Amino acid sequence: METLRGTLIEELIIVSLIILLFLWHVPSAIIPIITIPVAVLLAFIPLVLLGQSSNIMSLAGIAISIGVLVDGAIVEVENAYRRIHQWEAAGRKESFFKVRLDALKEVGPSVFFSLLVIAVSFLPIFTLVDQEGRLFRPLALSKNLALFIAAFLAITLDPAMRMLFARPDYFFGPSKWLNKVGNVLLVGKYYSEEKHPISRRLFAIYEPVLNWVLLRKKLVLATAFAANLTIIPGFLMLGSEFMPTLHEGSLLYMPTALPGLSVSEAQKILTRQDEILKSFPEVETVFGKAGRADTSTDTAPLSMIETTIVLKTKEHWRKEERWYSFLPHLLKSPLTRVWPETISEEKLISEMNDKLSFLGMPNIWTMPIKNRIDMLSTGIRSPIGLKIFGSDLKTIERIGRELETIITSTPGTRTVIAERIASGYFLDVSFDRNRLQSYGLSLKDAQDQAMTAVGGENVSTALIGRERYPIQVRMAPDFRQDIESIKRLLISAPTGAQIPLSEIASVKITEGASMIRDENASLVGYVYIDIDPTLTDLGTYVESAKKIVQEKMTLPTGYTLSWSGQYENMERVKERLKVVIPLTLILIIFLLHLNTKSWMKTGIIFLAVPFSLIGAVWFLVFLDYNLSIAAWVGMIALLGLDAETGVFMLMYLDLAFDERKSKGQMQSPQDLHAAVIEGAVHRVRPKLMTVMALFMGLVPIMWSIGAGADVMKRIAAPMIGGLLTSFLLELLIYPVIFYMWKEREIIK
Repeated sequence: METLRGTLIEELIIVSLIILLFLWHVPSAIIPIITIPVAVLLAFIPLVLLGQSSNIMSLAGIAISIGVLVDGAIVEVENAYRRIHQWEAAGRKESFFKVRLDALKEVGPSVFFSLLVIAVSFLPIFTLVDQEGRLFRPLALSKNLALFIAAFLAITLDPAMRMLFARPDYFFGPSKWLNKVGNVLLVGKYYSEEKHPISRRLFAIYEPVLNWVLLRKKLVLATAFAANLTIIPGFLMLGSEFMPTLHEGSLLYMPTALPGLSVSEAQKILTRQDEILKSFPEVETVFGKAGRADTSTDTAPLSMIETTIVLKTKEHWRKEERWYSFLPHLLKSPLTRVWPETISEEKLISEMNDKLSFLGMPNIWTMPIKNRIDMLSTGIRSPIGLKIFGSDLKTIERIGRELETIITSTPGTRTVIAERIASGYFLDVSFDRNRLQSYGLSLKDAQDQAMTAVGGENVSTALIGRERYPIQVRMAPDFRQDIESIKRLLISAPTGAQIPLSEIASVKITEGASMIRDENASLVGYVYIDIDPTLTDLGTYVESAKKIVQEKMTLPTGYTLSWSGQYENMERVKERLKVVIPLTLILIIFLLHLNTKSWMKTGIIFLAVPFSLIGAVWFLVFLDYNLSIAAWVGMIALLGLDAETGVFMLMYLDLAFDERKSKGQMQSPQDLHAAVIEGAVHRVRPKLMTVMALFMGLVPIMWSIGAGADVMKRIAAPMIGGLLTSFLLELLIYPVIFYMWKEREIIK
């Protein structure tokens, strides 16, 4: 939580500096910054009422929205600045407030609809269910609240503040200092874009490039089409997973022994395992448990050991040589956020796994909270699992053992273990009723005495303050250590005779079902699979394992396999998004058409979606991230950002074209070329500023470290990469398409 609050502060500072830099010499430049805290504050009010104000994902939604909240205000400031400059140059023929109001009306609808589209693009998040829905729904809720409020402020508070405080003439009050502050903030001096210090440099770079592009329109479009095709190999290079690893600061080590493990042997193994784990310098504490508590919520058998490993903070971990290790500490510090100098958690687990090699006890590695969520949602305690459905427990166990051997050969497998559900060992005491009758014993008396002698019976409770300890009575271990000892146990008859147990009962070890599970009205057995995440990803591993199982195994009639664990969750979300995302795209197209009143303009704006995927996909490949729910959330958010930036660019081109057309200056392709240059080049500063506000609002998230940072980075990464390529599209491809479209109109 503290990490995210620090990220929010960093975002606000960076975005504010960018706005002040790009709005240099622009009056009312402080107003876009003011709208951010107002929107955030108003968004938090319903979050408080809904009890979501302290949710880390709610804060994350606000963090992602910081750059978006100010975009509408930036566009309105810039358009008003441009119109007032033209008004001054023309000799102030109209009312200052009319000019300013007309400037706001020009861009107000586009600003409102662009923010509305961003909010609508997050609707798929609200359709998620189960753990992914509970995790990401607060993020979508807080982001949409902030955006709806920002859209409302863009057409209410923002224009009102400009109309209230802006004025055309300088202050001439008694205080020179106050006059100077008021003149700078509220009046200012209106420069043409050609004289603006930042715009001049941007024009010098962008105008020659745009002229070159407009002269080679077909080549540019062919290159853009070829660039879009690179999305396919990029997607194929990405792995897949359900959820990125949310490091909890602790590990859960869960080796599973075969049935029949004794209590004393389990204690010895547990002690030795704890000693080995504590020998790692990264480990703070180790606490192991075997068996289960006297509660129905923990059904773990004695053979399943659970060891919680609490890790030290990262600064105490061992260091690894990096390419920058020779640099002094001051220079190394920022690089460690991207390439940590300590060993990774995956490498630490691999080292622990190599040292903890006990015969007949395969290892499973996970984290405490993650393990509980997985077990509650799917019943599988490992990242991946197989469920075997059938009617006979022995056949299910046999299939599980075969799968153990087959799946072990799959690349990336760390451990495979099938439950021995039909291999439980039981002490079977069968009393002879005739013999019991001859000794005057009832069956219940004999069973109670045998059970008390071997298993024990609580006869009282020791009270020590608030503590309660049961007092149990049973035979000493030497008298119940093996079958022969148990056979010699003495059973008291009513006559006072002491009868050896073997005289009145047969005592033997039998095999039977150690546990019985059923799902969907069928018996089921589990196969647990632990994979090495440094070698493979979850989706790729399951696809490889499926092929191997299909090739090497034939199931008996009436028996089926089902892949479960995180893979089951991943498939569920994938099927849901296949339906919801297309519906969201249709809704976005409808809103864009409602704003533009033109299918051609809607199509041009929507071209940003595939082009932004180029940057999103290849940036994920560069960072070696897998496709996960978090990455898909980032791509869904990118849909709205694409629409917003596309609407603004097309609006600038339209304004320039319509202005020249109204003056009768649109008679030839040369006039159209000049209009495109004016709409694109002369508005490159506000265009760059809106994209930079979005981009730099996301950079602190990629810079963050700590709990939850890995999930947030997967959300921000596709947005950052997609913004870069969609910005190139809008600067270079949009003007070409707009030119070719309007050229036909002029020729007609």
